[in-house]
Amino acid sequence: MSRSLKPRDSKDLESIIGDALVNRTPLEIIGGGSKRTIGQLMPTKKEVSLSGLSGITLYEPKELVLCAYAGTALEEIESVLGEHNQHLAFEPINLSHLFFSNAVQTIGGVISTNLAGPRRIYSGAPRDHLLGATMITGRGETIKTGGRVVKNVTGYDLCKLFAGSYGTLAAATKLTIKVLPVGSKIRTVLISLEKEEDAVSAMIASLQSPYEVSGASFITSALSKRSEVSYIAGANSSIVGIRIEGSGPSVNARCSKLKNLLVSYGDIQELHYHNSMKFWQEVANVSPYKNKKGAIWRISVVPSMVIETLNKIGRELDIEYYLDWGGGLIWLRLIEDRSDAGARSIRNSIEVGSGHATLIRASEDIRAQVPVFQPQASGIRELGKRVKGSFDPAGILNPNKMVHLLEAHSAN
Repeated sequence: MSRSLKPRDSKDLESIIGDALVNRTPLEIIGGGSKRTIGQLMPTKKEVSLSGLSGITLYEPKELVLCAYAGTALEEIESVLGEHNQHLAFEPINLSHLFFSNAVQTIGGVISTNLAGPRRIYSGAPRDHLLGATMITGRGETIKTGGRVVKNVTGYDLCKLFAGSYGTLAAATKLTIKVLPVGSKIRTVLISLEKEEDAVSAMIASLQSPYEVSGASFITSALSKRSEVSYIAGANSSIVGIRIEGSGPSVNARCSKLKNLLVSYGDIQELHYHNSMKFWQEVANVSPYKNKKGAIWRISVVPSMVIETLNKIGRELDIEYYLDWGGGLIWLRLIEDRSDAGARSIRNSIEVGSGHATLIRASEDIRAQVPVFQPQASGIRELGKRVKGSFDPAGILNPNKMVHLLEAHSAN
């Protein structure tokens, strides 16, 4: 049997996993492979690509529901939704360029990684839009969870457990997702900051306002020059972008009031539809680091702690960064090479219980030595081990992808 397997249907996949269970053969489960290098190195012997399980099986625009096989290309889904002026409101992100890859994103990969763009602060993460799923566990058993209606809440919410599990619990075959209408108008209030230290304050003021903000990001002056939006590249300053979406009259009124609220922070411009779309795509897709080498971290912190956290990291490492989610998310790139990708300094800078850091990009050597995901407290680690054992007792699905070997051994 070849190392790479591509099941044609769910029965085929069930057979592959069943055989692997009998022979204790570790499997690497991937969609299109666009995010396969996020996570620890895995001792897998066979790759299983779900890209052959493709196609939209049901789409009801009036019911705001779409069903598709897990290997369906995200581009195909977004194209179909666009014809009906609808979208995936959690704003899927595309990190392929960070890995210098042209791999196709699949809807299964989007859900299994649970990575969302700037609109997460308003619309939630992929797991919040997953209504139902059919998947095959490491026991070789097919299970169905959820349904095709938003209010289906019977029993345990296995959908939320699956989303963000990076294929370590089960391989999805079919997903049912909530979709939403696209706002008819998008505007971005763009502030050229007089004082960079006011960035978090400006974003928090926007998010606490009654103006229904759907994006709040801060870009340093060094990174703003890399933008393909001329208003941003030519700002010659650090900028804060605040997004407003919805119907035309509502957006106009909210933008006007928001600009009045933020006028003390610096010069204010307004980006219209196309420039707004481009800017928020850059924020979501980590475009400021396009064609740049070095380790990249995704750090989630309490917004009130972000400045202190960055100051601590900056005292030990040469870095560049920008902020999303109103200061709750730091996208950070190491400018210098470190044998541990800066893991020790970064994680020591995050106060216990106030955040977590994920190493999104690093060499294989580093990912073999450093925990990619935030190490968990012993109680949470033990709970995760029990959940993994329930779905995949032989540990054949993406083994150790989310747990560093040293951490796994310490739990035994």
